[in-house]
Amino acid sequence: MRHNIREILHVHDSDITGSHFANTKLVNCRFQNVNLSQSKFTDTNFAEVVFADVNLMNASITNANLTGMSINGALASDLIAAYQARDK
Repeated sequence: MRHNIREILHVHDSDITGSHFANTKLVNCRFQNVNLSQSKFTDTNFAEVVFADVNLMNASITNANLTGMSINGALASDLIAAYQARDK
């Protein structure tokens, strides 16, 4: 089933497991108590996104622009540099 809509959606208590979103704008949206486990994000713009109170256990980030990204207030670039320096 394919939906082409351009309107504000309020979705509550839904299960859209296995759904596919392509060429979709989710700018200025709020996700609260959402389970995105085992989801994949490719070619996705997360600029200026805030992740708070999230479970990132076993999450993987590859080929990412981490400029200005911070984790608990520490710049990701500093954390990576410290990690890489420990093996030298």
